[in-house]
Amino acid sequence: MAKEEKKAPKLRFNGYTNDWERKKLGDVAEKVIQKNNNNAFKNVLTNSAEYGIISQRDFFERNIANKNNISTYYIVQNDDFVYNPRISNLAPYGPINRNKTGYTGIISPLYYVFRVLNINTAFIEWYFKTTCWHKFMYQHGDSGARSDRFSIKDNELKKLPIKLPADDMEQEKIAKTLTSLDNTLQLHERKCEELALIKKALLQKLFP
Repeated sequence: MAKEEKKAPKLRFNGYTNDWERKKLGDVAEKVIQKNNNNAFKNVLTNSAEYGIISQRDFFERNIANKNNISTYYIVQNDDFVYNPRISNLAPYGPINRNKTGYTGIISPLYYVFRVLNINTAFIEWYFKTTCWHKFMYQHGDSGARSDRFSIKDNELKKLPIKLPADDMEQEKIAKTLTSLDNTLQLHERKCEELALIKKALLQKLFP
C-alpha cells in the first residue's frame, strides 16, 4: 500500500490545522509574453542564482544585449518571476527569482517569465528557494539538455506542483518570518565585515 503523502508540514503556526492545497504552477500563475515593442524599455535584466534579478550591466559590468534585438525581449514588471534555465552549483535546475528591483525591465526570451495570481508573492518566492520542486524538474526535464542549461517544455513547467496553505494569512506569516530571518542574517554579515575591517586596521596600527 502506497504511503499517503503529507498534506501539511509538521511545523505550523498556532491556529492553523487545515491541510495545505496542492496546485500546479499554471493554476496560480500566468506566463508573461508581452514583448518590448518599439524598444519601450531599455534596462536589460538578468537572473543570477547568487544575486537574483539584477541589471545586466551591474552583473556583467557591461551591456551584453544587442540594442537592435531587444524588441523581442519580454517585459518584466516588478514582482514578476523569472526562470533561468542555466544550471550551476547553486541552482542545479536553474534559479527562479522575483523581480525586486522596484522597476520594469526586459529580459531575454530564453527565460521563462511568469506572474502569480491571487497568492502571496513572497511565499512563492521562498518556495522556490527550497528544493521542493527539484524532483519534478528532474522527472520532467528533457533528456537532450545542454550540459550548462536545463531543458523543460513550457507545458510541462506549468504542471510544476505548488503546495501552499489555503489561508492567505498563513502564507503571509511564513513569508514574513523567513524574510525577517534573512534580513537579520544580512545585518550580522555586514556587522561581521565591519568588524573584520576594524581588526585589520588595528593589526596594522598596534604593531610597529
